[in-house]
Amino acid sequence: MLLPVAALVAGMVSLQAGSTFAKTLFPALGPAGTSALRVGFSALILVAVWRPWRRTLHPRDAGWIALYGAALGSMNLLFYCALARLPLGPAVAIEFTGPLAVALAASRRPTDFLWIGVAVAGLALLLPLAGSGGLDPVGVGYALAAGLAWALYILFGQRAGRVDGGQAVALGMSVAALVAAPFGLAGAGTALFAPEILAAGIVVALLSSALPYSLEMVALRRLDRKTFGVLMSLEPAVAALAAFAVLDEQLSAVQWLAIALVIAASAGITVSARTRAAGPPEIEAERGV
Repeated sequence: MLLPVAALVAGMVSLQAGSTFAKTLFPALGPAGTSALRVGFSALILVAVWRPWRRTLHPRDAGWIALYGAALGSMNLLFYCALARLPLGPAVAIEFTGPLAVALAASRRPTDFLWIGVAVAGLALLLPLAGSGGLDPVGVGYALAAGLAWALYILFGQRAGRVDGGQAVALGMSVAALVAAPFGLAGAGTALFAPEILAAGIVVALLSSALPYSLEMVALRRLDRKTFGVLMSLEPAVAALAAFAVLDEQLSAVQWLAIALVIAASAGITVSARTRAAGPPEIEAERGV
């Protein structure tokens, strides 16, 4: 039990370390350029690992994978735009509105609405701060838009995932790279191709995609889905701690309380989902943060 939990926690730490490191590239590349670099290198890594050309793809499945990849690319781009204006912890907490909304749409139990109320209370503590010198309102808008893209990513990913999982992920990330590339080139220009920037992009891709994806696969093989989902709900706190350690982003007590409420809601609705006979809860979907 200790090994899969450690693998999952290490995956979350790796993902958020990748986000904090990516944020240090914003002065040189901007959020769009950094996003394009991260998604582009992630696509190259996944294509090399999964070699999706080895399997025939039905045209109908190709359409779902294209939508899945477009949502993935938009989610990454919008989230990095949010990170340019918000601390990492609150940005991740606000982005969690996407999977929580998907969970609510699939809900049939009164307790699920209770947990959504807890999440709304947490967001209510964050959002008013945008007008009082706390959180930037444009950044909040980007984070909410990233949450919407995350919700679409989950819905399209459920369809795309009906084909071979590795093939779907590799092709979806390739589509995401095509979505992000024009924005990245427009925002960063030739700075994207500087050798030191390319090296940094590989590090971001490894930390944010390749390593956490592999560690989560280790955890999924040994943990029941309820435990996996509850642990994944801790991600906003991991993000806030990583940003504090690396970027010295300090949050107020109210912001920490808001993040705690979002975590509680995410964990609560995950546990509730596990009491139903339906498939895996949407909160467990692969992230693009």
